[in-house]
Amino acid sequence: MMKWMNQLRAAFGASFLWLICLIYFTQGFRSFVWTAVSYHLKDKLNLSPSASQFVFSIAFFPWSIKPLYGILSDCIPIKGRKRMPYLVIATVLSLVPWLVLGLNSTFRDSRWHLMMFLTVQNVGSAMADVVVDAMIAEAVRNDRAIFAGDLQSISWSAMALGGICGSLLGGYALSNLQIYTIFLLYSVLPTIQLLSCCFVDEYSVNGKVLPENSTIRDTHTNGSTPDEDSPLVKNISSRTTRRKKGKKNSKTRAVNTKRLEIFEKKDTLALKWFHSFREAVYDLCRAFRQPMILRPMSWFFLANVTVPNLSTVNFYYQTEVLKLEASFLGTASVVGWLGLMLGTFIYNRHLKYMTLRRILMCTQIGLFFLNLLQIVVVSRINIVLGVSDRILVLFGSALVDGINQFKFMPFLILSGKLCPPGIEGTLFALFMSINNLGSSVGSFVGAGLASLLNIDSGSFDNLLLGLVIHGFCNFIPVAFLFLIPKEATGIST
Repeated sequence: MMKWMNQLRAAFGASFLWLICLIYFTQGFRSFVWTAVSYHLKDKLNLSPSASQFVFSIAFFPWSIKPLYGILSDCIPIKGRKRMPYLVIATVLSLVPWLVLGLNSTFRDSRWHLMMFLTVQNVGSAMADVVVDAMIAEAVRNDRAIFAGDLQSISWSAMALGGICGSLLGGYALSNLQIYTIFLLYSVLPTIQLLSCCFVDEYSVNGKVLPENSTIRDTHTNGSTPDEDSPLVKNISSRTTRRKKGKKNSKTRAVNTKRLEIFEKKDTLALKWFHSFREAVYDLCRAFRQPMILRPMSWFFLANVTVPNLSTVNFYYQTEVLKLEASFLGTASVVGWLGLMLGTFIYNRHLKYMTLRRILMCTQIGLFFLNLLQIVVVSRINIVLGVSDRILVLFGSALVDGINQFKFMPFLILSGKLCPPGIEGTLFALFMSINNLGSSVGSFVGAGLASLLNIDSGSFDNLLLGLVIHGFCNFIPVAFLFLIPKEATGIST
């Protein structure tokens, strides 16, 4: 283990590895603060389930435009660097909203202000996610390509560790700390991340640092001072004055010429950035329009859009009706992370040789049957059978996250295999954005369904009907499986 770590440190540097692990740990640790946000919307702002889901849908929308951050960092360097300046900007955007919300109760207790700051925070988090992925892709090129899998393993392990710690500590914090304290505590991680950016070097895009504009200075030689009224002195003074004026005009012309060159250089650079940005967008759109890319990604989008997301409604029901504590829900999230890792292991060990159509069909059917567990809890059949609510919630959390991983792994595999050479990073960010956009739209659909059925805080009479509709919607994506390549498996397309 130590030998492996020493090899990675020698290949990438300790500061780079630390920054990568810290960013992914912070991404996983987000559950620490977002659980508090969920309770704040419900208990302090007294929002309905549909209103809370609307806030979350808007707040997480920046994750649906990740290609924009990738194209910006690829095409528009800042002072000759593509990654670190954008990572610093992203970290600041991630940090400031939590500080403001933690220190200002007016913004914290206003629905619209809170939604605005949460959206800005997600812009920073999504941008940091894109930039760090690009940094990893660049770091494992050429002679360091053999460490690509190792770097990804470290990243995913750091995120899983952050998710487990955030879920465990989040429940404890809600029971013992005020909401503003939780916001301020979480801001410590982006602060450390911002400081860590100072210790990671990045090669300049231009390969050199342009020198600053030099200032032009006059040097004079002092001699003896003759009589000022002397004709010789007056004559010399007249010639000197004309010579100085000539030099001054020459210097003025030189300065103006230099300024013009700087302006022309800036204009040329801006034009170059514009053309680079336009070409990147054009290449991205041209690649995405290809049927072999468009059709599978359309399925994953439809799989999220056609199934209404009722997670916020279930959260309200679990806390208000089932009286589940925040600490227990944190434990359920930990079990969900363990289920996710178990699902990844099972997929890599047993399912990667199965056709993707079959895997995805079994996944949708499995999600339908797991939805029956929620129906059992809401209908209170489990009480008649003597089964505790807590057992079903824990069991369902682990299985749902594990089965969803069976759907997410093929998504990652197809995304990686379908990316044309040269635009892998940006196109992969687009694939992830499609998945995130589908989830956001699914949340809007879920909020609309909850509003249509009049499911509100303290009024869950129609929740059973909503779960039945949600369950049968899981079969809709099965009808679109023809969009997935017929012979595609986890190891080939």
